[in-house]
Amino acid sequence: MENEFELPGSWREVLAGETQQPYFAELAAFVAAQRAEHQVFPPRGQVFSALSATAYQDVRVLVLGQDPYHDDGQAHGMSFSVLPGTRIPPSLRNIYKELASDLGVPVPDNGYLMPWAEQGVLLLNAVLTVRAHEANSHKGKGWEKFTDAVIKAVDAREEPCVFVLWGGYAKKKLPLIDTSRHVVVQGAHPSPLSAKLFLGSKPFSQINAALEGFGRPPIDWAIPNLKG
Repeated sequence: MENEFELPGSWREVLAGETQQPYFAELAAFVAAQRAEHQVFPPRGQVFSALSATAYQDVRVLVLGQDPYHDDGQAHGMSFSVLPGTRIPPSLRNIYKELASDLGVPVPDNGYLMPWAEQGVLLLNAVLTVRAHEANSHKGKGWEKFTDAVIKAVDAREEPCVFVLWGGYAKKKLPLIDTSRHVVVQGAHPSPLSAKLFLGSKPFSQINAALEGFGRPPIDWAIPNLKG
């Protein structure tokens, strides 16, 4: 349990105040109990993949998802991303479709978003674990308090950031963000239920324009194909 809930280096000091609070120990105990009785995603050791992939000081864009994919082999700790070899989920298909329409980026053959994370795109879910095949099953157990602290920590930096809030759930986090210093890109969620509103919203060009406005390079949104 301790190993699973040990934060990656760059975030450990920033979030030390959170990990020492009683709720965090209760959350760790809850997840351990769930793993003992049920299949839980993402697998042990991948819960903080987003924080491992994008160091605190490197965050340029924060994309907020809700909770992990809950089907077999999908979730690996980064919002909207799936590991190589996993079928691309519908929400990510719509993200790719909009990316092609907005910036002309070719649709890749995989859903592994690590190239974004390595450029400073923090792919954060509000809830970091889920019971297999039961969406939102770990909602309200403490994860939201922890990930709110992640959002506040990014907001507190001097370096401006672009916060991407897709859908009603993500938009509720707007009060955590100082919009006088940071840019917020809002829109409909890319899920099939709201795809008509998401498609055509041009979020990626907005994100890159904001980064360039900060004097920072844009994100290269292209995901390399894994098959020849």
